[in-house]
Amino acid sequence: MTSVSSSSALVSSPLSAPPRERGFGVAVVALGVGGFAIGTGEFVIMGLLPEVARDLTISIPQAGHVISAYALGVVVGAPLLAVLAAHWPRRVLLVALMAMFAIGNIASAMAPGYLSLNVLRFVAGLPHGTYFGIAALVAASLAPPDRRASAVGLVMLGLTSATLVGVPIAAWLGQHLGWRAAFVLVGGIAAVACVLIRRGLPDLPAPQGASPLRELGALARPQVWLTLGIGAIGFGGMFAVFSYIKPTLTEVAGLSVDAVPLVLPLFGLGMVVGNVFGARLADRSLMGTIGGVLAWSAVVLGAVVFTSQHAVSAALNLFLVGTVVAIGPALQIRLMDVAGDAQALAAALNHSAFNMANALGAWLGGVTIAAGLGWTSTGWVGSLLALGGLAVFGASLWQQGRARAAG
Repeated sequence: MTSVSSSSALVSSPLSAPPRERGFGVAVVALGVGGFAIGTGEFVIMGLLPEVARDLTISIPQAGHVISAYALGVVVGAPLLAVLAAHWPRRVLLVALMAMFAIGNIASAMAPGYLSLNVLRFVAGLPHGTYFGIAALVAASLAPPDRRASAVGLVMLGLTSATLVGVPIAAWLGQHLGWRAAFVLVGGIAAVACVLIRRGLPDLPAPQGASPLRELGALARPQVWLTLGIGAIGFGGMFAVFSYIKPTLTEVAGLSVDAVPLVLPLFGLGMVVGNVFGARLADRSLMGTIGGVLAWSAVVLGAVVFTSQHAVSAALNLFLVGTVVAIGPALQIRLMDVAGDAQALAAALNHSAFNMANALGAWLGGVTIAAGLGWTSTGWVGSLLALGGLAVFGASLWQQGRARAAG
């Protein structure tokens, strides 16, 4: 297995000049704007399903299929585009991916019906995972070796801050001018990101010898699969809780429907805080951060069962649930470290894993609610998924130890 030190060298090998000379700050801001566009486009539709259903004359559950279509696009597009474009120069690839996202969203705004909207949301989701994977590789390569996770966290800050700023603005626009206006806004932000990336990123070539076949070699590494498993299972708990947070707040905590939009930004704030501190902790202790955040997740998500009985405690715990996203930068760096010379595919697959976590968490939460266990049962589901991720993490440490002993 590739060691952390050697893989760190691989991450930084494309560049020999100091990060300051490469315009690190400008590059990360440009990449962050792209992440902001993607985050806004991914989450805004969740608050506009009634408008979509009314406009297309379908039910709200049918309108919810466009969320699944986008997630499916992420899962399919992340490995597919990362492999096919393995040899592309990084700046060219990132501009192309963001342009694809912009076109997909503007086209979504013009969808004439239910089927076409689902197809276009699938297309819009295709570049999502590959963009974040390649952006993370670029940011890490521009940063000092001991600040790689912080650099990745800065890119992810665009995604997490979208839940706090971009989504409310786009949702307001969608409610007043129609849901199509929200997608036009997302497409416009993505177009701006294309320009910023084109001007702000250095012209980085793909790693020497990069090819689709070499990228597929990542799938032969057990640690890649184990790390993806940590994300797909351990991160699912957050989605189990958040997918049903509105009825939990209104039916259990006693909040009025009008008060819910005032409370939900606490979740976005928690995501921003978790992302920043998680990245800094990962720079100090990568594996310690992964294990620690999983344990923290089990506690925070399990607490939903008890804190949801009162409005104030429910709101405070919602903020803490958002901090669970702290595991994101750490898992991204871990995948880079264990993927050897097939880092593009591994980094992109991280976001496929997160979308699988979304699907798994929401489904299991729905199962317990349908079984009559109540809205707060999602907290137990979330805690168990976090413990499941911790078990996979333990298996990863065990396999790593065996590999070192054998080597």
